[in-house]
Amino acid sequence: MIPLDQAVVARLESHGEKFELLVDPDLAAKFRQGEDLKVEDLVAAIYVFENASKAEKASEDSLMKVFKTTEFEEVAATILQKGEIHLTTEQRKEMIRSMRKQVVNLIAKNAVNPQTHTPHPPARIERAMEEARVNIDPFKHLDVLVRETMKALRPIIPIKFEEIKVAVRIPPEHAAKSYGDISAAAVLQKQEWQKDGSWICVVVIPSGVQDDFYNLISRLTKGEGEVKIIERIS
Repeated sequence: MIPLDQAVVARLESHGEKFELLVDPDLAAKFRQGEDLKVEDLVAAIYVFENASKAEKASEDSLMKVFKTTEFEEVAATILQKGEIHLTTEQRKEMIRSMRKQVVNLIAKNAVNPQTHTPHPPARIERAMEEARVNIDPFKHLDVLVRETMKALRPIIPIKFEEIKVAVRIPPEHAAKSYGDISAAAVLQKQEWQKDGSWICVVVIPSGVQDDFYNLISRLTKGEGEVKIIERIS
């Protein structure tokens, strides 16, 4: 559980009843976004309240009426997913700032200008978001926010998600130690070990990280690796 002084109220009103939890706002946001968190780790009390400020607990009858159960974790999970999280102004500003940064960085790494096949700098994406008046809901899943933002950006700047299929050849002296890093950095589609000990593979990466991937291959192989684009995937 979390300290009481770090908690805010999560509230759900349904069927004429009101239910409240005392929760950590950051952890509640992560829970709502799909992170695998235990409910007991993000609440300040293992109780469902009718009025948290007065420490008045919700009755079992009201829980059964609305949730069809009195099990705390089941009820709390529903309140966290469907209810309102009451934040201070500063908490909301900080959560929006953090989530906005994640949206910008993800788009910058995965989206490109379809006219040039090059990524947009984060600053350009931020300016376009301001022009499009993109609103960030800190309790929405990151994937949802990215989809909504991309839709808003398209009338402002040429942008789309694009992946590239790349063939890679790693010389024998670097092959074994490079395997793990390359597998972690890209989606491995095909691979083959050659008789001379070299490793050949076909991977898929976002176009926006093409330069980073090339630099990775160069670093792993001391500039001796070979990389070739096979296909652009829109």
